[in-house]
Amino acid sequence: MLTAVDHVQLAAPPGSEDRLRAYYSGVLGMTETPKPPALAARGGCWFEAGDVRLHLGIERDFRPARKAHPGLRVTGIETYAARLAAHGAPVTWDGLLPGHRRFYSEDPVGNRLEFLEPVRS
Repeated sequence: MLTAVDHVQLAAPPGSEDRLRAYYSGVLGMTETPKPPALAARGGCWFEAGDVRLHLGIERDFRPARKAHPGLRVTGIETYAARLAAHGAPVTWDGLLPGHRRFYSEDPVGNRLEFLEPVRS
């Protein structure tokens, strides 16, 4: 039986770790967590915030995910969107999911990210 999602892995191009750190730690406010030494040799970065874990793995023939994406639940979505926009990240609002406010954005290597917050009645 499944009990939880442990992490979501996204791909990134070789040499992008500094940009990923600046975005996922500096902009999204996540904490970088050390990779085990055997995996660290492959490059990439791991990040977490509470129970949310994102792994960014290096892929030589990288192509950003345009449709596939993690859905990241936030609080204070307006403030969060403003934070991303202030750092130059795109913010595209989408009102099609009932009971939620949400927007899409991209990380610095072009991976699609969804940010959403339930609407309180």
